[in-house]
Amino acid sequence: MGFKFSHLYARPDVNPVTLKARSIPFFNPVDLYGRVFFFSWFGFMISFWAWYAFPPLLTHTIKHDLHLSPAEVANSNILSLCATLLVRFVAGPLCDQFGPRKVFGGLLLVGSIPLGLAPLVHDASTLYVSRFFIGILGGAFVPCQVWSTGFFDKNVVGTANALTGGFGNAGGGITYFIMPAVYDALLGSGQTAGQAWRLTFLVPLAMVITTGIALILLCPDTPTGNWSDRHLHAAQTLLGSETNTDTEKNSIVDIPGRITDQPTPSLLHPNPSSSSKEKEQEEKSHIIAIPLDLVSAHHHQYYHTKPSATTTTTVEQTEIISPPTLHEILQILTSPQTIFHILTYMCSFGTELAINSILASYYVKNFPSLSQTTAANWAAMFGFLNFVTRPLGGVVSDLLYNYSCNQGSASSAGLWLKKGWVVVCGVVAGMLLIVIGRVDPHAQLGAMVGLVAVMAVFLEAGNGANFSLLPHVHPKANGVLSGIVGAGGNMGGVVFAVVFRFMDGGTNYAKGFWVIGVMNVVVCLAVCWIPPLPKGQR
Repeated sequence: MGFKFSHLYARPDVNPVTLKARSIPFFNPVDLYGRVFFFSWFGFMISFWAWYAFPPLLTHTIKHDLHLSPAEVANSNILSLCATLLVRFVAGPLCDQFGPRKVFGGLLLVGSIPLGLAPLVHDASTLYVSRFFIGILGGAFVPCQVWSTGFFDKNVVGTANALTGGFGNAGGGITYFIMPAVYDALLGSGQTAGQAWRLTFLVPLAMVITTGIALILLCPDTPTGNWSDRHLHAAQTLLGSETNTDTEKNSIVDIPGRITDQPTPSLLHPNPSSSSKEKEQEEKSHIIAIPLDLVSAHHHQYYHTKPSATTTTTVEQTEIISPPTLHEILQILTSPQTIFHILTYMCSFGTELAINSILASYYVKNFPSLSQTTAANWAAMFGFLNFVTRPLGGVVSDLLYNYSCNQGSASSAGLWLKKGWVVVCGVVAGMLLIVIGRVDPHAQLGAMVGLVAVMAVFLEAGNGANFSLLPHVHPKANGVLSGIVGAGGNMGGVVFAVVFRFMDGGTNYAKGFWVIGVMNVVVCLAVCWIPPLPKGQR
């Protein structure tokens, strides 16, 4: 499906079985899909801004007001990532159980409580507590990606996830731009430094609460409505059409069991001579064979494409998410493909989080003449690049996949290309991190900012590339996988923040850069051999 400019505002064509959109109505928030797309990225952007509300003012103002040492500042950076790690790990299964919209809104509203209490911070200990619990907001990334995946089809899901994640990550740039600006305005109005930085937190607090309430009230769980009804669409479509179809050509196989159970091949081709034991086993599975010609255009206002009359599908093959069992979670957790995504995302997003925490301080260290606001503005560029770089990673990934499929190659070849792009981004970003650490410019600010910007292109594109491939891996448990991998990204943030913390007491940022760069290169090369899909999965 080629790109047309009208795709940016017109109602999208949808997959008639899953109801997932085949284009992204970027400029149409009135449309169902455009509205969910908007709140996915906007909600995560606001949560990221609030999550990183402290670092822009921590370089000078808060550090001096609370009499903090560099080690205490570094410790607070580490703690802000620990809560997010735990929340992301739990948020994945919760998304599969209750739906991403409810989890998303809940995290924003719960996270607003410690954010509102941030002005009460008065020493290092209360700073640690505040930043730890504000880290709840960082967990919003998981429902953001699960929600987006549930509304966009395989041909554009990489781009959709990269856009929502990239625009959300840009909140790391927005906070470096807005927080010092609001602080300066309050300082100019007569507030003291201690009063001004505390009042500044009211701005992200208002945005978090408003956004959380809005996305809960204005958006659905799935393209079909409520989360509890997500599995009924295929059966409803079939029942609505069977009065107009030839019952001899199109039939329902009605077998006891759950609609999300694994299919048994013998149900499609039963053997009359099978034993009673085999028949008993068959009754434990449930599958509905649905000829796609039963799904006609009048069943949904977004249907623009009539399915092929010769194609059949099953409910089990429509990627319907089901609440995971502990056994299923453990299977997913130990899958080589999950390990690949965890480790590569640890490197890409983990490095981004760690750099976000120290970048303004790094600029001030190498260029002492920079004021807090100027240093924060230069650091904001690193976050703002996410508007382009993370989406770039997803767009390139989708282009590689669609090109491979259009050339007649098996879809597995396209998935290998997606995986290769993840590895390339990680290796190149790691090499550039090594260059930054070894060059460590002190004379020219432009040289340092330029190196950081080029590195950010590949580092942040790696995030988009990762979550472009991820929806293919375990589609029935996308929430669990997204949560595990998202938590892995935060684990990387903790690890790399510790690296910065122990480089000469948290002051040798250049050494931290090249050490982290070496770790990125080694990890990405070590997992490059893992196949993109689990064995036996189509």
